[in-house]
Amino acid sequence: MRDLPPTATLRTFEVATRHTTFTSAAAELFITQSAVSHQLKNLEEIWGVQLFERGKTLRLTPAGAALAPLVREFFSKLETTLADLREQKGRVRLRVNTTYSFALKWLLPRLPGLARLHPEILVTLESTDKAINFASTDSDVAIRFGHGNYPALHTEFMFREQLFPVASPALLQRFGTPCEPAELLRYPLLTRDGADLVPKWDVWFKLIGLNTDVLHESVRFADTNMTIEAALLGQGIALARSGHVEKEIADGSLVRLFNVPFPSPAAYYFVCPKGIETQPHIIKFRKWLLAESQQAQLSYR
Repeated sequence: MRDLPPTATLRTFEVATRHTTFTSAAAELFITQSAVSHQLKNLEEIWGVQLFERGKTLRLTPAGAALAPLVREFFSKLETTLADLREQKGRVRLRVNTTYSFALKWLLPRLPGLARLHPEILVTLESTDKAINFASTDSDVAIRFGHGNYPALHTEFMFREQLFPVASPALLQRFGTPCEPAELLRYPLLTRDGADLVPKWDVWFKLIGLNTDVLHESVRFADTNMTIEAALLGQGIALARSGHVEKEIADGSLVRLFNVPFPSPAAYYFVCPKGIETQPHIIKFRKWLLAESQQAQLSYR
């Protein structure tokens, strides 16, 4: 670390890289022009490289140009980290792990309510579709979609969604609004590809008493969010989960088709390592989360 100069000298170099003269750099730093020149010369001696080509204007040498972004990034990260630490003073961080689609569509819109109720809790959202392993992650708690079989974890039921077809008003205007569920067979159907805990179109059609092996499928999508986005764009009808289309149903950008009860066989669960559920900030988060879940469950019937 013998080549590491004083922070003030590094700051002088960082400022000088953004100016064309010692005079303008000195003005930003509130020091004299000679002080800027002296500090930069000292830095060149410490590092053993020439940083500037001196003339009527300052120009970085190739060595200076290589070092400038590193020094600039150092100060940027330092300032950001210090600001974050000051913001966190008196607050406790809670790392919540859940799936990306659930975080985006259900949890994220509700977090301002948690912040108003418990401003001392600083939530960090982490998303993955993989099984949670608290031994290999920094996450404190998680929200998982499944059947509640988490024997090594503290587990609490949150809510269960309903599944139903949704379409954009533009698509219904183009194709007409179906009067009977069987009419959906003539519509482009959007499907999420791959293995999924949520049933697909063939299961929904069996539920209404229609067995069919021929579906007018449109594109298959890799995740739930892409499927919903395609429905919003009028590309077809999606079989949606109620918790993922709350906003779209409310603002009319998607229309629910048919009031056919179809509860999802899988549900959402709050999970965490056994024992930490009694920590004060986790108790507050759990109570808030379960209250929001109960309210959502009532609206999904």
